[in-house]
Amino acid sequence: MFAFLPKPIVGVLSVLLYFINTLFWFVPVVILAILKLPPVSRWQSWMTYLLDACAVAWISLNNLTTQMFTRIRWNVQGLEQLSRKDWYLILANHQSWADILVLQNIFNRKIPFIKFFLKKELIYVPLLGICWWALDFPFMKRYSKKFLQKNPQLQGKDIETTRKACRKFQFKPTTIMNFVEGTRFTKQKHDQQQSPFSRLLKPKAGGVAFVLGAMGSQLHKMLDVTIHYPQGIPTFWDYISGKVRDITVQIKILPISNDLIGDYNDPVYRERFQQWVNQLWQQKDQELAALAQKGVG
Repeated sequence: MFAFLPKPIVGVLSVLLYFINTLFWFVPVVILAILKLPPVSRWQSWMTYLLDACAVAWISLNNLTTQMFTRIRWNVQGLEQLSRKDWYLILANHQSWADILVLQNIFNRKIPFIKFFLKKELIYVPLLGICWWALDFPFMKRYSKKFLQKNPQLQGKDIETTRKACRKFQFKPTTIMNFVEGTRFTKQKHDQQQSPFSRLLKPKAGGVAFVLGAMGSQLHKMLDVTIHYPQGIPTFWDYISGKVRDITVQIKILPISNDLIGDYNDPVYRERFQQWVNQLWQQKDQELAALAQKGVG
C-alpha cells in the first residue's frame, strides 16, 4: 500500500508502528501477568490463553505493517499440515535478525505462539523481561563443563530446572524455537569456525538436545525450517524498509522418536545425536545450495 514511498521513510514509519504496537500490548500483558500471580492452576491457564492471544494480536499487527510497507514475494512450502493443536520444536538456520520476523509472519495463527528458551539473566531486560516471563518463555540456566567439574552435585540441575519451568506447557499447545547455529551466519564466523558446510555454521547439537531432554515427552513434532533470501542476506533494516523482494521458506515435518531424547552427558547418546544433527544440517546445506542455484524466490 505504501511501498512506493522512499525506503528511508518506509523504514522509519515501520519502526514507529512496531514501537507503538509494542507499547500498546505491553499494558494488557503486564495487567494479565499480575492477574496470573494467584497460584490457582485453572485461573493461571485462563490467563495464559489471554496472554498468548495478546502476543498473537501483536504479531498480527506487525505483519500488517509488513504488508503495508513492503512488496515481499513469499515462497513458502510445507504449511498445509500444521495445526494450532500440536506441540512443535522449530529448528532453523539463522542469517539475520529479520529471520524472527519471517518466522512470526509465516507461522502466526497456523501453529501455537512461538516461544524461545532464554538465558536466565534476560529476565532483567527492561520491559521485555516482564513480557517474556508473563508469556511463559522458559528461562534456563546452563552450567559449563568446568563449573560442573568443580560442583558435581549440580550435574543435571539445569535440565531439571527447565523441566519444572516447562510443566505449564502440558495443558496448552506450545511451539519452541531453536536457532541451531546459536548465532547469525556471517562469512567471518564461517571462516573462523572452518565450517564444513558451505552456507551454514556448525550446528550446536547440545542446545537441541537440552530442549528435547527438558521437553521431549511434551513435544509432538519437529519442524525443520530452511530460510533463503534469493537477493542476499538482508539486515533487519532492509526487511522493514522494503528492500527485500523475495523470501523462500521450506518446512519439513519430522517425528520426534525416542532415540532423539536422552542425557547429553552420556557419550553414546551424545555421539549419536551429533551425527543426527550433522546429517540434518548437511541436507539443509544442500537445499540452500539448490535454491541459490535456481534463484528461487
